[in-house]
Amino acid sequence: MVSDIGDLSFEEAFAELERTVACLEEGGLSLEESLRLFERGQALAAHCGRQLDEAELKVKEITQEGEIPLDVER
Repeated sequence: MVSDIGDLSFEEAFAELERTVACLEEGGLSLEESLRLFERGQALAAHCGRQLDEAELKVKEITQEGEIPLDVER
């Protein structure tokens, strides 16, 4: 199941991460199910983070001297 995360777009992975967090916050799950969802959520978060890092690197590569062209607050 975790292996399919690499095939997800950022938007798909982020939406699934949001659903996963909501399920965990809702509670009522068995310990095993909670752990499974937590592990999946961790993998989804890492996937999203990698995609954001790659996007930032691409922006820096295509802009002059690595400057970010938009006034974006972090």
